Amino acid sequence: MSGAATLSAPPADAAGLVPIRPFPKARVIATEAEALAVAHDLAARIAPGASERDRTRAIPHEVLDWISQEGLFGITVPRSHGGADVSFATLTDVFRILSAADAAIGQLPQNHFVFVEALRQDGTPAQQAFFFAEILAGARLGNAQAERGGTSALDLATRLVPDGPDRFVLSGTKYYCTGALTAHWIPVAAIDPVGRLVLAYVPRHAPGVTVEADWNAMGQRTTYSGTVHLDGVSVAAAQVVAHWQLFDRHTVYHPLSSLLHAAIDVGIAGDALAEGVALIRARSRPRLGAAVSGAQDDPLLLLALGQLSTRLHAAEALLQRAAGRLDAAVAAGVDADNAALAAVEVGEAKAFAEDVALAVSNEIFALIGSAASDEGRNLNRHWRNARTHTIHDANQWRFHAAGNWLLNGVAPGKPLRKRQ
Repeated sequence: MSGAATLSAPPADAAGLVPIRPFPKARVIATEAEALAVAHDLAARIAPGASERDRTRAIPHEVLDWISQEGLFGITVPRSHGGADVSFATLTDVFRILSAADAAIGQLPQNHFVFVEALRQDGTPAQQAFFFAEILAGARLGNAQAERGGTSALDLATRLVPDGPDRFVLSGTKYYCTGALTAHWIPVAAIDPVGRLVLAYVPRHAPGVTVEADWNAMGQRTTYSGTVHLDGVSVAAAQVVAHWQLFDRHTVYHPLSSLLHAAIDVGIAGDALAEGVALIRARSRPRLGAAVSGAQDDPLLLLALGQLSTRLHAAEALLQRAAGRLDAAVAAGVDADNAALAAVEVGEAKAFAEDVALAVSNEIFALIGSAASDEGRNLNRHWRNARTHTIHDANQWRFHAAGNWLLNGVAPGKPLRKRQ
């Protein structure tokens, strides 16, 4: 253990913020190398139970507590607040490592790190001091953004209504709230009284907050991306982050979110290929038609595995290239040009990673043979996870954006949320 989270009182000007500090003796990771080592150690603990968790749809409280206690949720906290402040390249590798152990567990922290970045970008000094201390003590941030019934996925009906000096009431219903069920704080996207987009960081168990375990998808089963109801939730002004400011300047905030999703897909592909290879190695009989004595000498099987392996390695390389681009943009000072290039390269990595995850998790069945369809092996979880995760958005638009940039120099647009 490198240290323990500091349990100082919240800043005096953070009125209304009550600390949770769920793991007061949580490890505080100090370096990038330590973050990667912890990720590998946790992956080794997580992987053996991945299939059974998928089969039973277990709520992974224990596994997430391991991650909290080992300090992995705090690795992007700035050094000025006691964190390791790891690079995007390291953070991306952490996601790939965890997702290769269990893709559903790997996805759960995605929103956490995005909303840590929102605090870095637009939190006040008091908000940063308070929430970074929470996060270093193992607190997990969930997610309550998406809604239904609007004219587009970007419309929001959830809003803050004034309720006296420096207080608001928050009401609305959110869907696909990955991480909310197992979070300590839930950042809620809402519209403030003057029509601006804000994030209200609400305690998971605050009065008026109901999180349903109603996630029933075929894959990513233990992400529990269910429904959050907000019924007259009391919110202090200190809990509200001025998220609209992010859209008035050039940042890599949105590419970061996509990059972490790409890392999840690459992790799925890596896990599927590794399990497939292990099953093939255990098989002695070659496939029908192969004029060889053993499966490991089948030339067509070797060709197919080589092709899948090459595509996986290409996806890993694109992932690191994109992460490096984000790091370079921040180091140079984000402007219109490097923000656009970062968005394009992340889009390319995400689009390719989706295709590779689907291809590997599908094609491995034919290389193993009939035994691959045995429900006892639960090999189909890789494809189910990939297919469920990759319908998050329209993949073809990412290739379109890359082509539009290459030919016409048109940068990908920012996703904008608007009031209904």
